[in-house]
Formats: sequence, C-alpha cells, structure tokens
Amino acid sequence: MDIRLHDRVVLISGAAQGIGRAMALVFKAAGATIHLTDLDEAGVAAAGASLSAPAHACDLSDRAAAHALVRKIAEAEGRLDILALAAGGVRGQVGRPIEEITEEDWRSLFQANVDGAFWLSQAASPHLKRSGWGRIVMIASGAGLRPSLTGIQAYAAAKHAVVGLVRQLSWELAPHGTTVNGVAPGLILTNPATHEQWESYGPEGRQRILDGLHTRRLGSAEDIATAALFLASEQAGWITGQILSVDGGRL
Repeated sequence: MDIRLHDRVVLISGAAQGIGRAMALVFKAAGATIHLTDLDEAGVAAAGASLSAPAHACDLSDRAAAHALVRKIAEAEGRLDILALAAGGVRGQVGRPIEEITEEDWRSLFQANVDGAFWLSQAASPHLKRSGWGRIVMIASGAGLRPSLTGIQAYAAAKHAVVGLVRQLSWELAPHGTTVNGVAPGLILTNPATHEQWESYGPEGRQRILDGLHTRRLGSAEDIATAALFLASEQAGWITGQILSVDGGRL
C-alpha cells in the first residue's frame, strides 16, 4: 500500500521526541506539509530544523494557546487536514499508593494527556467540517485499555479518557467527513522516563514482559508512527472510532 499525503497539512503534537517525532518523519516522507508542536521549546525547534518544518512551542493544556496555534497554521496554509496527537506522558511520576497522590499529581497528567488533545480537536473541527475531509489520530496507550504497567493511577485514567474522547469525537465528526481513531502502543522506549521504567523492572521483570508478547520483542516509535500514518490515510476512510493496539501481541 502506497500512502501519499500530498496537499495535506498535518499538525503533530509531542513532536520533540519519541513517537511524535517519528510521526513527523513518516508523515513528511508521505508528502504531507507538517507543523510540529511541543511544550519543549528547544526540542521542538531542533526537530523542526532537522525536518525543515515549522516548529511551535506551545502549552496545549491552555485552551487559548491551542486555539491560537490552530488558527495560525490554518491561516498560514489555507487549510488544516490532519491532527496527529502524541503529546502526553507521565511527567516524571512513578507508581505510588493511592493515599500518596496529590491533587497536582492527578491534574497534571490529565492536562498532559487529555486537555491538549481536546482543545486542538475543538479548534480544528470547524476547519475539518468545512473541508468535508479530515483525520484525527490520537496516541492512546495500552494503559487506556487495561491497568497500566506504570502503576500510575492518573496516567491510566487519563489514557482511558483519551479512548473515550476518540469514540465520542468520532460519533460527532465522522458524519462531516472526519475520522477519529487512536493507536494504543505497548511499552515503547522513546525517552528517559520510559527507559527508567524499563530498567526498574529488573532482569526478571523485563523478561516476563517480553515473554508476554507474541513477538517477544519491544516495539519502536516507528512501529507506532506507521500505524498512525495508515489511520490518517485516504485508504482508512471507513475506519473510525477505533483503538488500534500496536503492542506486539500482548497476552
């Protein structure tokens, strides 16, 4: 299958590293015009420079900032066709007993994983509805389908919220020509936090995880990015409201 996205404009969040940056690579290779955004100003600037793509530092949990970003891109390009949303993560948190979780611990992970995805989708929806064609692909997680290996209550709850958001927005937007889907990665080592998590399991724990995968190997950011590319393609036009697990066949 040859996926081409010429004449499509894509906004990729979480593009400074990991899955977001991998999506930037594959979407650009498919011919799309890409715009990158991330909270990490230096990281997204470096990604933009390496890909010759506009880079926008933005706190997407701020509704006004997210809306302003979409407006800026739509005005510059004359259109916005695809949202590829990878911003999120654990914000340095680790698994702890429920009694120890503060309000800030809880709210910060919803801001990182849910708020930005909603505000960008809200801001983009008028443009997508007017054009009659659009794609929204959100990076969810296996933690949105079952208990999280991280042990972080807020992360699991936030990723479950992303799954619900995908399905609800699909119901609203698909009649207007915009599909909304999610990709649920397994454990992908993409940044210091995920490497630290992997190391914390110890040799026996790491082997148990690998033994629980049909493929007997961890995946890569590119594995997730190519799945997102497919869901954003013309060929996936009758797929919507779905969560695609890309996890090596987790048992």
